[in-house]
Amino acid sequence: MGRNYDSLKELRIKKNLLKGEINDLENLLTFKNTKESLSAFTNGLTDQYLQEKVDEDGDEKIVLRKDVIAKQLTSEVKDMFVNRNTAMGIASSALKGNAMDSLIKLGITALVGNYAKKNMSSSNWKKKLLGAALIYIAPIALKFFRKKLESYQKNKSVSSLEQLI
Repeated sequence: MGRNYDSLKELRIKKNLLKGEINDLENLLTFKNTKESLSAFTNGLTDQYLQEKVDEDGDEKIVLRKDVIAKQLTSEVKDMFVNRNTAMGIASSALKGNAMDSLIKLGITALVGNYAKKNMSSSNWKKKLLGAALIYIAPIALKFFRKKLESYQKNKSVSSLEQLI
């Protein structure tokens, strides 16, 4: 079950190594280095979005890299509309309805986000609660509504096909 050690010195060395490892894990879990802790928890996903800066007081703080976020967002929106092709790609995506669906999704997200942001900055606790509910519940409600709408459209198309037959 356990390893037998030949000497007390070897056991003390192993104990010191384990203590060091435990201290490293405690530092990671207590967010003493925020960027490193977030990187460990997200498997490196947040590394490109965070940057360490030193403020006027000499304190280190983590800031979002807005330039990277904006660049990634614009490239994804551009890819969504252009579809990496020329005018044929735009025309085919418009004919498929992907462009309109994407625009509707972006519009709804912007409206709900702005309304939630306005409510969260209000001094009224009811409006803050409504803003938090919009942030957490609106995506679930929209997904539920979309599933119901898709099932309705599917049933409607099946019934119209049955009438044709």
